[in-house]
Amino acid sequence: MIEPYYNEDGFTIYNADCRDVLPQLEMVDLVLTDPPYGLEWKSTGFQQNFKTDWQAAKAWDVKPDSDLIDLIKQRGRCWIVWGGNYLAGSLGDCKAPLIWDKETGANKFADGEMAFTSFQTGTLRIFRHQWCGSFKASERGVKNYHPTQKPVALMKWCIQQAGDVQTILDPFMGSGTTLRAAKDLGLKAIGVEIEKKYCDMAIERLRQQSLLSQMA
Repeated sequence: MIEPYYNEDGFTIYNADCRDVLPQLEMVDLVLTDPPYGLEWKSTGFQQNFKTDWQAAKAWDVKPDSDLIDLIKQRGRCWIVWGGNYLAGSLGDCKAPLIWDKETGANKFADGEMAFTSFQTGTLRIFRHQWCGSFKASERGVKNYHPTQKPVALMKWCIQQAGDVQTILDPFMGSGTTLRAAKDLGLKAIGVEIEKKYCDMAIERLRQQSLLSQMA
């Protein structure tokens, strides 16, 4: 049994490989996560954000295999997994994808990202929220803790798309954006992250009073 690295006020963090932790967890209402896509390490921009060398970026950005995706999906009553266009072979068909329009403008950056969901009703939904370097619709002036960090506002929107949920799991927690979003919504959450430094960053973010004042 792997012991939590942090467990306080309805939030639990494991500093471990999610393959080892997931079998010991009870089912939650929603699995919401953004795993590595297995492609971004090839990008010069990704290397600059990662602030490391190519080999370190490549080692981090390993796409989860089908067995791990299945294990992740089994832990939630419903699930939302970002990178759906890269992981479609493992995630299967999607009736109600979520799209994040990053409003990046005319440049080399991606216009947006796609999440696959387990939702059996509904249709495609789009969240328009600028997030391009220092041009942000929220969290202006707030440092990014992780090279592929997403806005808290996006993760809050995702949670709201899932309907009535009380417990959330992010098996690729990173710096804890999903957990921070859950806290702002008055929910409980579990995060799993293999890198200790990101666990510490997530704890720091959870202990902040609120990010609501930083939202546009």
